[in-house]
Amino acid sequence: MGIFFRLAAFVALLGFTFPLLRKYIAGGVCTSKATMKGKTVIITGANTGIGKSTAINLASRGARIIMACRSLERGQAALNDIVKQTGNNDIILKHLDLSSFKSVRKFAEEIYSSENKIDVLINNAGLVSTTERQVSKDGLELTMAVNHFGHFLLTNLLLDLLRRSAPSRIVVVSSGAHYSIANTKSHIKLDDLQFEKSYNEWEAYGQSKLANILFTRELAKRLKGTGVTANSLHPGVIFTELSRYALSENVNKFLNFISPVVMKTLEEGAQTTIHLAVSEDVANVTGKYFVDCEETKPAHTAEDDDGAKRLWEISEEIVQLSAQK
Repeated sequence: MGIFFRLAAFVALLGFTFPLLRKYIAGGVCTSKATMKGKTVIITGANTGIGKSTAINLASRGARIIMACRSLERGQAALNDIVKQTGNNDIILKHLDLSSFKSVRKFAEEIYSSENKIDVLINNAGLVSTTERQVSKDGLELTMAVNHFGHFLLTNLLLDLLRRSAPSRIVVVSSGAHYSIANTKSHIKLDDLQFEKSYNEWEAYGQSKLANILFTRELAKRLKGTGVTANSLHPGVIFTELSRYALSENVNKFLNFISPVVMKTLEEGAQTTIHLAVSEDVANVTGKYFVDCEETKPAHTAEDDDGAKRLWEISEEIVQLSAQK
């Protein structure tokens, strides 16, 4: 009988605490009811994960969604699902491989030829590479190529259209993983952005996410007075396809099993992105870092203005931005 009561007490305690735990893990929620009707939104990596969840939310608000995806097959399946869930047929799928500067430039050309404005650009796509250093089609370390350099080039190529569309917004999905760099490095590795001297997949990911924040910080300064805002964010701890290349099959299965309890859902993870894209409260906020829909102080390494400026200059050289201009 004693065992029965102890078990019953445990179940009762679990039933009481679980909703509180889930509420805590879920974090902030975008409370804005703003419509996006008449707005055009570009989302990279919109075919899966929080990118797709963001697309569903914004499409349900009436936005014209341009899905920028590497896989057209998976992108089309996601597009069909978004239309089915939202009833919004104004969803466009375009190919974009962020690991290829040629693909980024082609995508930008297509946007200029088909669109007369961009109200929101959401740099969402990202990856963690394998334990072995891999290179992009341009010969760059793959994680940094996709997470930073591809988005850096894309954003700069679309800036003229974003300025003409002002007030407009740029939202950059970074990660709390940038804090891990603060514990070991004083600054971003400007002397080894390609990890040719040493390579670790999680350090490369953390560095790329730090680069996202530094890029956004410098971008906001350069856009001051244009009506275009730029902010970065940490979506929270979510088990998405992001790590599919870096984790073993067994680890992925385990995380998939426990994620409903200890991690955010995709919808919960998309809330800060949505907040920055639609909320009236951040209409004039720029150059900031957000977590759970609240402005938050990033790691000290992400507030290095000299490093941000130098990263911009190096990135310009690597993506040959001046040649494009």
